[in-house]
Amino acid sequence: MSFLGKLFGSKKEEKGPTTEDAIQKLRATEDLLIKKQEYLQKKIDQELEIAKKNGTTNKRAALQALKRKKRYEQQLAQIDGTMLTIETQRDALEGANTNNAVLTTMKTAADALKSAHQNMNVEDVHSMMDDIAESQDLSKEISEAISNPVGIGLDVDEDDLQRELEELEQEELDKELLNTGKTPITDLPTPAVPTSEPSGRGRAKTKVEEDEDDMRELEKWAS
Repeated sequence: MSFLGKLFGSKKEEKGPTTEDAIQKLRATEDLLIKKQEYLQKKIDQELEIAKKNGTTNKRAALQALKRKKRYEQQLAQIDGTMLTIETQRDALEGANTNNAVLTTMKTAADALKSAHQNMNVEDVHSMMDDIAESQDLSKEISEAISNPVGIGLDVDEDDLQRELEELEQEELDKELLNTGKTPITDLPTPAVPTSEPSGRGRAKTKVEEDEDDMRELEKWAS
């Protein structure tokens, strides 16, 4: 710091008002001007009444009232113009304040996004996705290998199985025929031609005799 600066002191830089402060001051000024408008409007109404009252009796007083009314109207018009200017400034400041807030938020979001991607790059992401796909394929192959039976060593001929099934079906059919007392149609031996006339010729056999004959014939076939 120079000698003159130390002697007289350095002038501090004045910091400008914030947008919020400026908006508040403009609003306060608007309130003051609105009150001024109301006052001038009342004066205008009063002067108009005076002019009407003295219009026929005291023209001089009526003219003076109209002059004052005219002056008040000019002041009111000036205030209207000032109000319009203040509203325009306030709208601009409020818009700037909103834009500043939006830009600040966007800057914060951009910094956060940049920080999140700081340790990332596209190649690493693609590599990671390839690793994930490879791991999923390996897991699928392992699941399929586990689900398939191993170590059983079955080598079966379908034709052999079909023949075995037919034999089992035939055995079951034979058992049913034995239980009902009937001889299977297949494998039934050719009956021998009788050489002698059976005793009891000319006599109808009873049901019991017929069953006994069938059983004897079956036993002969089975032996």
